[in-house]
Amino acid sequence: MNNLKLAALAVAFSSFAAGAIAAETPTAAGSMDKAGAMEKCYGVAMAGHNDCKAGAGTTCAGTAKMDYQPNAWKNVPAGTCTSIKTPKGTGTLTPM
Repeated sequence: MNNLKLAALAVAFSSFAAGAIAAETPTAAGSMDKAGAMEKCYGVAMAGHNDCKAGAGTTCAGTAKMDYQPNAWKNVPAGTCTSIKTPKGTGTLTPM
């Protein structure tokens, strides 16, 4: 029974890894295809879950000190940022 569980776990991890690699692999032209395009969206990250740059006194990813910090950003699918609603307003493409 343990071998069956290990095999199922191995398949699950390999599927996840293959998907993650495919999502980050650039097209032959050297850029992401439109389906995988992302943009920086400020003011939508939860505390400690920003992707990078959280303003003065912080370094990079995971350093946002508060939820919806206006100068911390999260990568989101291109074209969706300004439609993301938070308790403090909507996401923005520039730091607030």
